[in-house]
Amino acid sequence: MKEIQITLNKPHQGQSKVLSEKKRFNVLDCGRRWGKSKLAINLLCETALSGKPAGYFTPTYKLLEGTFKETIAILAPIVKRSHQNQTIELITGGLIDFWSMENPFAGRSRKYQRAIIDEAAFAKELFNSWNEAIRPTLTDLKGDAWFMSTPKGKNDFYKLYTRGVNRDGEWMSWKMSTYTNPYIDHNELEDAKKDLPELAFTQEYLAEFNDNIANPFGFNYIQDNIKGLSNNEVKCYGIDLAKSSDFTVIIGLDGNGETAYFERFQRDWGSTKNYIINLIGNKPTIIDSTGVGDSIVEDLQRARGNVIGYKFTSQSKQQLMESLANSIQQGKIKYPDGIIPEELKSFEYEFTRSGVKYSAPAGMHDDCVCALALANHHLRRGVYSKMVIA
Repeated sequence: MKEIQITLNKPHQGQSKVLSEKKRFNVLDCGRRWGKSKLAINLLCETALSGKPAGYFTPTYKLLEGTFKETIAILAPIVKRSHQNQTIELITGGLIDFWSMENPFAGRSRKYQRAIIDEAAFAKELFNSWNEAIRPTLTDLKGDAWFMSTPKGKNDFYKLYTRGVNRDGEWMSWKMSTYTNPYIDHNELEDAKKDLPELAFTQEYLAEFNDNIANPFGFNYIQDNIKGLSNNEVKCYGIDLAKSSDFTVIIGLDGNGETAYFERFQRDWGSTKNYIINLIGNKPTIIDSTGVGDSIVEDLQRARGNVIGYKFTSQSKQQLMESLANSIQQGKIKYPDGIIPEELKSFEYEFTRSGVKYSAPAGMHDDCVCALALANHHLRRGVYSKMVIA
């Protein structure tokens, strides 16, 4: 039989240290570009090459793609079959399942020799997912687990990290700054240090656990403004139109700034336009008209004279989000529990060379945040004339 050679990623010194000190439950807190994905791929491949099953978990489906593609490229000579972004089966008998934690049943009924939770700090309800779904998959084979992430405040990932720091039984933790990756030019890091606020730099590159530094709204304020849907009449609507795999979100506020209407859906453009036209009637409505939304808004404006388009630029989005932050922190806006506060909590700002960038983390959604910000902007300005805001 012809010998088949599989070449894994060569670990750098920091990765080698982690591998040499590993225990059963491992928490890796690392800076940006440290190389955690390369390490995760090696761990997955080693398990499958030995004929054992492994599970790889990320907060969203989008975050699975890169790791799946790189893993299957390494294992290509011995892949028996694969399912797109879901499972890789090898001729060794090993397999790797890829799961999004958006699925509350991710991993249930499976048994794994190894489970890896990547970008763990960004997973919603990490504790619950770990204890109720992922941890039981390791029971049969007495498997190990890896939690890997850049930190994001002092959330569930931080709490798991402290277990390893305190050497709690079979737990082990490491803090690895980007500086410990020998392939990263330190001059680049020094440039980033000059451009970023100190707390942002220490979180993103030094892997320090800071308090919600990247969130413009404030976790406590977000929580304080959760309230059930208002029964009052809608005063105005804010609408964020779907782009690619995103959702169309419609939020209607009453005169007090409380959410009186909320809907989130995915439909074809024709159905979406007809639905909006029938819903809004003569209520003042502001809609994201950026990119593909521009032609949709024009169609809506021909049908309804009360529709305003809002074009997102770096500057206009910054103004929009700062206005929303003020309303949230002053208690002038309310929204129901669920996806809206979840998106608000995951929303971030980042200082770049060109200014401040506001967005959801990679692979996550901000449709609800944008719709809420638009509705808040419209309500606060009281501008109901037909116009396009640049």
